[in-house]
Amino acid sequence: MSPARYRRRTILAGLAGTLIAAPVLAQSRLKVAALFAGRIDDRGFMQAGYEGLKLAEQRLGARAIVQQGVAPKPEDLTAALRMLAAEGPDLVIAHGGQNNAAAKAVAAEFPAIRFVVTQGNVTGPNLASYEVLQEHSAFLAGMLAALTSPTGVVGHMSGIRVTPGLKGRAAYAAGVAQADPKVTLLTNFSGNQDDNALSGRIARAMIARDARVIFTMLNAGRAGAIDACRELGARQIGNVGDWTAIAPDVFIGSAFADSGRALYDAVADHAAGRLAVGQVKHLGLETPEAVRLVMAPSVPPEIRSRIEAAGQAIVAGSLKVPVEWSGAEFETPA
Repeated sequence: MSPARYRRRTILAGLAGTLIAAPVLAQSRLKVAALFAGRIDDRGFMQAGYEGLKLAEQRLGARAIVQQGVAPKPEDLTAALRMLAAEGPDLVIAHGGQNNAAAKAVAAEFPAIRFVVTQGNVTGPNLASYEVLQEHSAFLAGMLAALTSPTGVVGHMSGIRVTPGLKGRAAYAAGVAQADPKVTLLTNFSGNQDDNALSGRIARAMIARDARVIFTMLNAGRAGAIDACRELGARQIGNVGDWTAIAPDVFIGSAFADSGRALYDAVADHAAGRLAVGQVKHLGLETPEAVRLVMAPSVPPEIRSRIEAAGQAIVAGSLKVPVEWSGAEFETPA
């Protein structure tokens, strides 16, 4: 497609954050407005969603309006969604479960527009949620951590307490217990997905408590944990994408869960007239292009086989992945 066939739309906004216009196909009929409560270059959850939107542009001819960088506060998210809906798109997508309440409220105000929350759990007459089941790959990540930790202690780090993150932590904890119930789990929600200084402090504190494998469910703040693990000789398990290819010296695995697939599927379903309004649509290990555990080549064959068998049992329905957990949490260091 030549540049001449593209056009750009500029939108002025008085909200905090960055509102940008993505390249669009002039002849396209489907207009999609997408909200990202974070940076679309965070090499994590937000970027994965943005790449799913770009794929929808390329394959489906969708026209896209993108707003990024809005603080994950209910009032800011509601205002941002309301502004996007006022542009008159066919579909508004709010990327991330932190948008549940805001999307529910704004969808009721604009009944002629369809709304989707990715990684959400809200529905309505014109509202659907599309969820990639990252808890499936997180469960397998817990098994990998427990089976490869030389100290019998493993870590988990996340930021905001949104439902998908809590479910992922619960699944990881269950995977640890499934592999070896004697392994100790240190788990922390810091309140921030993007603060590298903070994630570095937490990772170092966990390593000081003998955690030698840490599962990080972070966005731009993952780099701080990577630096700490590299410095102190600990291993890490990533999420969202394949971190074993990005930093193979640190990552022993990655709980791949492509949230962009949820965003792409929502656009594709809307284009085909089958958007799952009133429903929550799930994608799990049965869709390996969306959800899988990536293991580094160094993972021993016997561990790999055990984890693969567990994955097959999850797909078959004979192994249920818990999505709730209660227990003591690792205190965020000052």
